[in-house]
Amino acid sequence: MVTVTTSLEKPSEALIALAQVCGISTEYRGHDGLMHACSAQAMRAALQALELDASDDAACEQTLLDLEDHLWQRIVPPVTVLRQGHSREIPVHVTHGDPVEVFMTLETGEVWQVDQLDRPVPPRQVGARLVGRATFRLSEHLPLGWHRIEANTAGRRAKGWVVVTPERLEVPAQVRNARPWGFTTQLYSIRSSRSWGLGDYSDLGELCALAKIRAGADFVLINPLHACEPVSPISPSPYLPTSRRFLSPLYIRVEDIVEVAYVPSQQRAVIEWAAERPRRANTTADLIDRDAIWRAKLEALEQIYQVPRSAGRQAQFEAFCLREGKALEDFATWCAIAEAHRGLPWPHELDSPLSPNVAAWRQEHMERVLFYAWLQWVCDEQLERAQANAKAAQMSLGIMTDLAVGVHPEGADAWALQRVLARGMAVGAPPDMYNQQGQNWSQPPWQPRALESAAYLPFRDVVRAAVRHCGALRIDHVIGLFRQWWIKEGAEAADGCYVQFDHEALIGICVLEAHRAGAVVIGEDLGTVEPWVRDYLASRGILGTSVVWFEKEPDGRARRPENYRADALACVSTHDLPPTAAYLAGEHVTLREELGLLTADPDVLLAQARAERGDMVDLLEERGWVSPHPTDEEIIGGLNKLAMNTPAALIGVAITDGVGERRTQNQPGTFTEYPNWQIPLCDGDGEPVLLDDLFEHPRMKRLVDAVRDARATLG
Repeated sequence: MVTVTTSLEKPSEALIALAQVCGISTEYRGHDGLMHACSAQAMRAALQALELDASDDAACEQTLLDLEDHLWQRIVPPVTVLRQGHSREIPVHVTHGDPVEVFMTLETGEVWQVDQLDRPVPPRQVGARLVGRATFRLSEHLPLGWHRIEANTAGRRAKGWVVVTPERLEVPAQVRNARPWGFTTQLYSIRSSRSWGLGDYSDLGELCALAKIRAGADFVLINPLHACEPVSPISPSPYLPTSRRFLSPLYIRVEDIVEVAYVPSQQRAVIEWAAERPRRANTTADLIDRDAIWRAKLEALEQIYQVPRSAGRQAQFEAFCLREGKALEDFATWCAIAEAHRGLPWPHELDSPLSPNVAAWRQEHMERVLFYAWLQWVCDEQLERAQANAKAAQMSLGIMTDLAVGVHPEGADAWALQRVLARGMAVGAPPDMYNQQGQNWSQPPWQPRALESAAYLPFRDVVRAAVRHCGALRIDHVIGLFRQWWIKEGAEAADGCYVQFDHEALIGICVLEAHRAGAVVIGEDLGTVEPWVRDYLASRGILGTSVVWFEKEPDGRARRPENYRADALACVSTHDLPPTAAYLAGEHVTLREELGLLTADPDVLLAQARAERGDMVDLLEERGWVSPHPTDEEIIGGLNKLAMNTPAALIGVAITDGVGERRTQNQPGTFTEYPNWQIPLCDGDGEPVLLDDLFEHPRMKRLVDAVRDARATLG
C-alpha cells in the first residue's frame, strides 16, 4: 500500500493511539486511490475540539486513562440507541456494593422494570471511589420511540434516554412498484408572475401541482429551505443557513397570509407598492438580489403582523409557539438580537442563550421576539399548504426537501447549540477530482462526545423539522453522519482529518423520525464513499444517489443502465455541476480553469471531458435513445431515458435541462469568485422562464415527451 506523506509535523505514537481511540483518522484514502497521512496539527486540533488534551505525549497518555474512567463515572449512559426487535445490555455504575434499581418510562407513560443480569464485573478504582458495574438488559419487545431510563441507588438518581428505531425505513409499496420520477430544481430560481423576485412557498405548491398535472411527475426536489439571516447581507447559499431547525421567511408569499385581507386600505397600498420593484425583477435574467427582496418583504410583513388575529388564529399561533418551545424562543431571540446589532459585534454578555442578560434582553424586546416567532408560524403554514397542494394533485411524494450539512458559524444554531458544536473547526472535504484543493464549507460540525451527552436531542430536532412537511428528504453529504472532514480554523482545506460519528445512532434516529413522518430518505452518497457505507444505508432503507456522469463500469466506460443500483435516486446532473447543455460543452472544466481551481492541465481535463461525452453518446446510440450525430438537446433527452431505464427507485429530471439553461447554480470551491445560488431560471438564449409558462416551453414539452416515452416503453 502506498501512503502519501506531507511536509507537516508527523504524529507520535501516543498521539496516534489517542486519535484512534477517539475515532480520528491518522490517514485516509483519497480520490486517487492512495493513502494520505494526516498531520499531527490536524489531529491535535480535532482532539482539542473534542475537549481532550493532546498537547504532548504525556497529555495524550493521561487523556487515554481519563477516558476509561469517564465511562465508569456515569451511572447510566446518557443515550442508548437500538433497533426494534433487538435486546441490548447496558452498564449501570454505582459505588461498589450499593444496590441499584432500574426502570423505564415509555413514551406512552407506561413503566417497565428493567432486569439485571448475573454478569459479575470486577470493580474499578476511580479517584477515591471504588465503582462497581451492574449489567441490565433492555427488552427486545420495546416499542419504537424515545423512552426514559432511570436508575436509583443509595439516594442517587440518574436518567438517560433509550431510543428504539426501526430495523429499516420501508419505501411504501406503491412508491417502490411505481418507481416515480420527479423534477429537481432550486426553488428560489423558479419565479412566477406573482413572485417577489424569487420563488416562494406558494410557487412551490403550484410547481408541484403543475409538475403532476402537466408532466406526470410525482415529486419536486428542492434546495434546503432552512432559515437565512434576518438582516442584510443575506447569504445566498441555502447550504449555509443560520438555522436548520427553522424555515426561511424569505420564501413567504406575503399575499397568502390570512390577515392580509384585514389590512386597512392605506396600508395595503403600501404593501402593493413594496411588491412592485421585486416583481419587476421576475422578468429579467439579473442575479437574484435577496437583500432587496427581503427589505421589501420585511416592510410588508411588519404591517401585516400588526393586524389583530382572530381568536382562533391567535390560538393556533400560541399552539405553534408551545409546540416549538425553547428552540423557537432561542431562535427568535437570536434574530431580534442580530437585527438590533446589524452585523456589529454583540456585547459579550449576549454570547450565550443561557445568560441571564439574554433573558433580560428578551423580556425587554419581547414584541420583536414574537414577530420573529410569528414569521416562523407563517412559514410553517405556507410550507404545509404547499405539500397539501402536491398531494391534492395526486403526487405520491410531493415535496422532496434537502437537509444541509451544517450551519453558518455565526448563525442562530451556532449560538443556541454551541454546547454540542466543535469550536474552532469547520466541515469540508479533502481534495477530489472536481475540487483539487479541497473544500472548506466553514460550518461548525457536531461535537460527537457532546452530542451523545445531549442524547442526540439537538440532532433529532433538526431531522424532525426537516421531515415535517415533505414526502421525501434528501440528506446532503450523507457520509457526514458516518465521518466528517474537520479543518482547523485558518488551516488549508487539504490539511484536515476525518472524525468518526456513531452512525448507528444517527442513521437510526433519521430512520425513526422519517418513519413517523411517512417520508422516504435519500442520502447524497457521491464522492469518496466506502462501499460498506452504501451497503449499510441500503440495509437501513435509505436510498443512495446515482448521477449518470459519475457511474462507471469497472473498465471505466459509462455504466450500463441495468447495472445501476435499485436503492437509489438516479439523475443526470446535480446543482454542483453545470446544467447538462453546459456540461456537454466541457464547461465544468473551463469554468474551474477561469476561477483558478485546477491543479491539473486543463487541456488534459478537456480531452477527458470530450472522451467522456463520446463514450456516453456511444452508449445512447447503442440503445437507440439518440440518432447518429445527435444534437445536445437530443443527448439530454437520451440521458434522461438512460436514467429512466435504470432499476433506480426514484428518477430525477433537472428543470434546467427542460429549458436549456447553461449557467451553473453553484461552483464548489468558490465564495465570492462566482455568483453561486443567485441564478434565476432562464432558457438557452438567456431569456427568463416563469413558472406560469414553464410547462408550455417547447423544449420542456419535448423533454417531458422523452421521459413519458421511456416510461411507456418500460410498461
